[in-house]
Amino acid sequence: MKLKDSTTAWLNGALNDPIVKILTKNCQLTKIQLETLLIDILAENISGKQLKYDEKARLRLTKAKISRGSFNRTLAQSKDNVIKSIYTVLLLGYLGVFESSTLDPYLEIANKLRDYVEAHQDIPGKKEELEDHVKLIEIIREELETSLKRLSSPSNQSL
Repeated sequence: MKLKDSTTAWLNGALNDPIVKILTKNCQLTKIQLETLLIDILAENISGKQLKYDEKARLRLTKAKISRGSFNRTLAQSKDNVIKSIYTVLLLGYLGVFESSTLDPYLEIANKLRDYVEAHQDIPGKKEELEDHVKLIEIIREELETSLKRLSSPSNQSL
């Protein structure tokens, strides 16, 4: 499979994941910034070689041709947003905001997300165990979607 095809398949799968959609809707990154950041970080893992930025620009999902400069500007914006988000978390931690119970629902979601990722990594080999495991993953995913939607509604956004 060609690099473009495998990258496109992976990006479409990741960006269309229901949990990723909810998280993206409520994060500091636009969908295009997230896509660009993922290409920058993961495309070389998929290809197994170092890629130039004009090659990475061609991996974007859009049909229109993206210049290396446009790709780099979007990448810089996404990295800046990620760094600002991390500094926000550090600042709130330093000021003691995380000791407040108002963040408990977000911490619970973080734990559910970790459980979800771990469940995907620990897929059993036996068929009868696999069916139960798939059901567990589906239950966790539904709980996550419900919780994330509830937390992202304007009436529940308080710190």
